[in-house]
Amino acid sequence: MIKSYVTGFPRIGEKRELKRALEGLWSKKEGFSEENLLSVAKTLKNRHWQYQKDAEISAISVNDFSFYDLMLDNIVAFGAVPPRFANLSGLEQYFACARGNEKGVAMEMTKWFNTNYHYIVPELSAQTTFKLDASKILAEYEEAKAAGIKGKINLIGPITFLALSKTTDGSCALCHLDALTAQYVKLLEQISKLDGEILVQLDEPIFVTSKGDALTDKIAPVYEKLTAVASNVKIVFMTYFEHALKAVGEALKTKIYGIGLDFVYGEKNIEALPAIANSNAKLFAGVVNGRNVWKSNIDERVNFVKQIAQKLGGKDFYVGSSCSLLHVPFTLKYEEKLNPEVKSWLSFAVEKLSEIAIIAKLANGAALNENEAKIYAENKASANSRANSALIHDAAVQARVANLTKFEREEKFEDRIKIQHEVLNYGVLPTTTIGSFPQTVELRVLRQNFKKGEISEQQYNDGIKKYIDECVKFQEDVGLDVLVHGEPERNDMVEYFGEQIKGYAFSENGWVQSYGSRCVKPPLLFGDVSRPKAMTVEWISYAQSRTKKIMKGMLTGPVTILNWSFVRDDKPRADIAKQLALCIYDEIADLQDAGIKVIQVDEAAFKEGYPLRDENIGAYEKFSVDCFKLSVASARAQTQIHTHMCYSEFNDIIKTIEAMDADVISIETARSGNELLKIFKSVGYKQEVGPGIYDIHSPRVPSVDEMVAQIRALLEVLPKEQLWINPDCGLKTRKWEEVEPSLKNLVQAVKIVRNS
Repeated sequence: MIKSYVTGFPRIGEKRELKRALEGLWSKKEGFSEENLLSVAKTLKNRHWQYQKDAEISAISVNDFSFYDLMLDNIVAFGAVPPRFANLSGLEQYFACARGNEKGVAMEMTKWFNTNYHYIVPELSAQTTFKLDASKILAEYEEAKAAGIKGKINLIGPITFLALSKTTDGSCALCHLDALTAQYVKLLEQISKLDGEILVQLDEPIFVTSKGDALTDKIAPVYEKLTAVASNVKIVFMTYFEHALKAVGEALKTKIYGIGLDFVYGEKNIEALPAIANSNAKLFAGVVNGRNVWKSNIDERVNFVKQIAQKLGGKDFYVGSSCSLLHVPFTLKYEEKLNPEVKSWLSFAVEKLSEIAIIAKLANGAALNENEAKIYAENKASANSRANSALIHDAAVQARVANLTKFEREEKFEDRIKIQHEVLNYGVLPTTTIGSFPQTVELRVLRQNFKKGEISEQQYNDGIKKYIDECVKFQEDVGLDVLVHGEPERNDMVEYFGEQIKGYAFSENGWVQSYGSRCVKPPLLFGDVSRPKAMTVEWISYAQSRTKKIMKGMLTGPVTILNWSFVRDDKPRADIAKQLALCIYDEIADLQDAGIKVIQVDEAAFKEGYPLRDENIGAYEKFSVDCFKLSVASARAQTQIHTHMCYSEFNDIIKTIEAMDADVISIETARSGNELLKIFKSVGYKQEVGPGIYDIHSPRVPSVDEMVAQIRALLEVLPKEQLWINPDCGLKTRKWEEVEPSLKNLVQAVKIVRNS
């Protein structure tokens, strides 16, 4: 017998209801309160459970809902809140951890494995003591039960929780494993009293990484304790994003009920099936892609599931999503403007529920109901359409990639930077921003009205120019050295470019949670890509015409465009990245011909695309570096190329960053002190660096003294001649009342340091 499950479900809401409730509460808008937020959450949870119930999913997740982040939920549940927020309680404390407050900086945030989702990093020390508060977990199970849902309780596993933690005093996070496990034991004891048999999914994705391979000796001691708590608590050891072969053997030594493996991104997991077949554990097989938007080929998936069944020797098992459906948009229900052919190839979270259910039924030899039969027929037609569509293939693009002759800039950095200093004439500690300025309500309304045809193109252009004028004047008044135009015409740093590149499609409501209330709407890269015309030259040139200072051109790099898009799965990603690189190559050529002397090519998502296993890293680094160098190969020596990277641990990739050969790199260091920067010094990094001196993800305004101290700390690591001073990321999500004083303080702090 084959049953179905979902690893986890999106929580932001099909119309981003949670986002609006959160932001209304944070901004203290009339009608928004904690009570309102709790009401919205209740509505969303019940709706999401009902979608899964209607699709006849056997194991429906509960406690996969969060107001901000599941790791943060665990931090609160196990009493690991940092001391600076210990005097707070409830949602005030919870959101202070995530967003900071006037007395304390927010907790560090970084990417969840190789996805674009950000999690809050647990912050521990040798003095950390854990204390369980299971109220949210227990209440959500009871809430689901009242709605007629027998839930599978989702939790972050204890080993992964600690492996992803940082310590503030250099102590060992994993040294807390016994103490934390004891709290998990208490939690499972409380869970055992909720019902009869209860599935508890403990997410341990750390074991799909090479780092996790060194931790597998932790599995048996921990899970022997957890599985011994109560006979009615059935623990599922869940992994996803890659294979976990080494962990499987250790987990099977314990009395776990089930083990979850990803068969989409972890093809090698097939090798684990004999061991599972010879154990008492049930397989939870992730066979439907939880990270991409293309329909599963149901016939192909059913055949694969039957192969699994054969290798398991007839044992019962579950089939489901390869990971949480948090990583895909909610539903196609509201998509009315997509090209019908492209739409027919897509499957979002709600639609994937039907795919999972149909695959399970067909693999069982069971009959489909009328609606399922219709979906199955459409699936077959979609697979045929996609394999043969003329929308996908462009012979001219393929020929250009095949016949490339120039792959990188001709001059060495040491020669380029001398020319650039002469041409650009900037002094020590030059100041700039990462690119974007606040996306105001007025800007969003302006873009929406233009898209709806409610205002003319001239009215739209006038509105954008007015905002650019205001941004330029503000930066000149503040005294920044290198200016930006503020990106008022851009909805998103990837979507904006995708809209102008052939081979892309766009959803109306394909929002995916990035962190907290922050959502992105990744474009859909379905075919060969090319740039029909210049994408940014008009607006950057206009901005340059409004100032005598240097205006920085702003582009998104090919690897980030790739990593932040939903990408076709019928062609190697390296080949697609080359096509994107040529689009940026052409844009840089046009920008410098228009007189733009500094161009930033953001690779914010460079690190997050890294494979989770060491053996696959070399190939990724090669195509990523090659594509970045190709994208900037049209830049002349005097054109200064900047790049920006977000939330990255650089220690293991510093040589790769050097190989990218950008003239200036800006990085996010505000939440992690100078630890990221020290690696640049240790390897003798030659290029110039702009470490972020304040955290833009928090609404607080750092003081002049705070920034002076931060700059001086930077100067202890790198010489002033090598440093740029800037915020740690773009200012798009902040408000002007936060941005203006922060940048004024930044410039004032630089003046103090220059004169000291």
